[in-house]
Amino acid sequence: MSSRKLTTARASVFYNIILMVVKAVVAVLSGSVSVLMEALHSAGDIVASVLAYFGVRVSDAPPDEDHAYGHGKAESLAGLAEGLLLLLAAGYVGYEAVGRLVSPEPIEARLALWVIGGTAVLNVVMGRYVGGVAKETGSEALAADAAHIWADLITSLGVLAALALVAMTGNSVFDPLIALGLSLWLLFSAARILLNVLRTLMDASLPLPEVEAVEHILREHPEVKDFHRLRTRKSGSERQIDGHILLRDELSLIEAHRITEEVEDHIRRLFPEVSVTLHMEPFQEEKRHQKRSHGAD
Repeated sequence: MSSRKLTTARASVFYNIILMVVKAVVAVLSGSVSVLMEALHSAGDIVASVLAYFGVRVSDAPPDEDHAYGHGKAESLAGLAEGLLLLLAAGYVGYEAVGRLVSPEPIEARLALWVIGGTAVLNVVMGRYVGGVAKETGSEALAADAAHIWADLITSLGVLAALALVAMTGNSVFDPLIALGLSLWLLFSAARILLNVLRTLMDASLPLPEVEAVEHILREHPEVKDFHRLRTRKSGSERQIDGHILLRDELSLIEAHRITEEVEDHIRRLFPEVSVTLHMEPFQEEKRHQKRSHGAD
């Protein structure tokens, strides 16, 4: 699994380097601020892809003496940096667009139209690939990287619209006008990435459908009388789940251990990468303990 994530991260780095060089050349030749935005966006994507690559590498390192729970948060930190980069790129492009609106300059739209159209098609292919691997592996770094690529596709479509309007009307004001609108959209995308990453860094619970799927397994198992203290979170691409299950008091330790392992295996089959720790307790004795010590029914 980690090998596939690393391969995908490398491919994304090389893809964004090529894309950035092509767009930068076209931005210089055409004088388009919207194409300049595309070049800067791709430059940010290069840094984002590099961060994703190293985030995946570090997060997949096994637990050690200083990091008993592994290094999964490295992916979250990479995603955080990627969101901040997108935020900076949006701010700079907005600034440039306002400057061009105040002082319009002529641009060569036809060359840029062909190049940006081609890159838009490539973004669809690459976005589906990186996003698919991110979903399959649960990688936050690759998910943020895929979000960058899809954002690049949206901005490419906006740039195409701007260039087409300039080519048809001869009025260059459409170029910075659409670039300004796209910079606002980038701000929204950056905010969404940052909020998702911060949820993970703050150890938010797994999404409700995933928690409900775990609870369904616990409720439906014939040997589990009840459960409590179920906790979930995500660290990088690994989901971490722990809780207490209540079993019949008369079970032997060996039988209780077998049932616990069986339930944990059911949960492991739900997710590609998950760490599950269930604590077994005797049902009737735990009820007596709760009533005696905590006044609970």
